[in-house]
Amino acid sequence: MLLLLSIGVFVVATSAPAPAVAASDPARPVVRVGTEGTYPPFTYADPRTGALTGFDIEVVRAVAEKAGWDLRFTKGSFDSLFPALDAKRIDVIANQVTINPDRQAHYIFSRPYTYSHGVIVTASDTDDITTLADLKGRTAAETPTSNWTQVARDAGAKIQYVDQFSQAAALLAQGRVDAVVNDNIAVLDYLATSGSHKVKIAGNAGNEIGRQAFVFRPTDRDLRDQADRALAALAADGTLAKISKKYFGADVSVRNAGAVKVAGSNAGRSTGQVVQDTAWPMLRGALKGTIPLTAVSFVCGLVIALAVALARLSSYRLLKVPARVYISIIRGTPLLVQLFIVFYGLPEIGIELPSFPAACLALSLNVGGYAAEVIRASIFSVPRGQFEAATTIGMDYWQGMRRIVLPQAARIAVPPLSNTLLSLVKDTSLASVVLVVELLREAQVSAAVSSRFMALYCLAAVYYWVICYLVSLGQHALEKRLGRYAT
Repeated sequence: MLLLLSIGVFVVATSAPAPAVAASDPARPVVRVGTEGTYPPFTYADPRTGALTGFDIEVVRAVAEKAGWDLRFTKGSFDSLFPALDAKRIDVIANQVTINPDRQAHYIFSRPYTYSHGVIVTASDTDDITTLADLKGRTAAETPTSNWTQVARDAGAKIQYVDQFSQAAALLAQGRVDAVVNDNIAVLDYLATSGSHKVKIAGNAGNEIGRQAFVFRPTDRDLRDQADRALAALAADGTLAKISKKYFGADVSVRNAGAVKVAGSNAGRSTGQVVQDTAWPMLRGALKGTIPLTAVSFVCGLVIALAVALARLSSYRLLKVPARVYISIIRGTPLLVQLFIVFYGLPEIGIELPSFPAACLALSLNVGGYAAEVIRASIFSVPRGQFEAATTIGMDYWQGMRRIVLPQAARIAVPPLSNTLLSLVKDTSLASVVLVVELLREAQVSAAVSSRFMALYCLAAVYYWVICYLVSLGQHALEKRLGRYAT
């Protein structure tokens, strides 16, 4: 019963409906926009201010002004945006989503606001890949849900999945893949930003013109219609053309825009400047995401773990069997799958948790499954004579457990539980898949714009090491304090 009560209280606490986001103007409905923030020049963080910007961001803001929306932006990986839309975490995707039949079967699109074509990118010294036919049997780096992934697959390429285009370009430059198929504008921005001479545009990915639009759920036709009317008005008054020329030197909101010129979303910054500009956002991600996630999840996880451990020690099968099943499920499934189930799966049965509570719940349940066995083993490590001595002086089972056994077991459990805590600190890096912005996500956002992977990921590693080192110091102090009472 204690196990069920602990889990139930946590679920109720975190699944309570989140307060509605109040619009600054009651007459303007709140519209939640999902975007990557790592796909320059369409959606990225301004390296000087950290503010979300880009072609798609300016277009959707202009649409909101015309349609009377109050926007709220949610950043996540491209592949997480569609499940977030399905689960009603966001209302629209603004991320250069290409219209294709597969997506049209599940979603509705606004009128196109960008026209582009695909290009084949190869290493500079590769001369035998210039057309889609040349991709047969080769390896192409693509994001799983990108329209270009299907283009490369249809051409006979083997797909190496990545999270974002900048990672694909890095793999290509390192010689780990043979080609990348992507939007010509994104490729031009990468070349201008990185200044890389290791990759080149080798040819066009067919003659088809891609049409990019905002994505909505089929049930939100009114919202889609509002976007269409706004886009039509923006096209008529020249706003779309103005925004387009600002980023590309041509009007990509119409077919046959002409030569596209991309200045580069990060041109001119040295590696030192990139690291300096990113140091604070990463620290902010640690303070607002990583550390709170760790603290809340570990405390709640220990409560669950203690309940499960005691249930496993119980002589009642009604308690013992569910506890064993719970531990088996948690230890037998990946944490990433658990995060997906909690964030994207629970809404299908009516439980909708905001990003942070959902991440806390998944991490807490994961900690509970592993820490329960640590606590149970620690209890078994206490000599049985201690419990028998408590019984002889008139203590019942729970009194003996609380006053005699558990205090001694706590001292034994500190080192392995500290290892669990250290693992949890690093496991929080997976929370970005459920739209939580934490330390590693901030590093990924900056790396996508700057292509300085080595420097930024090393900085992220330093941040994680510092946090874990401080946890280790706390562990040592706690062990020393509890050691005073060891006999």
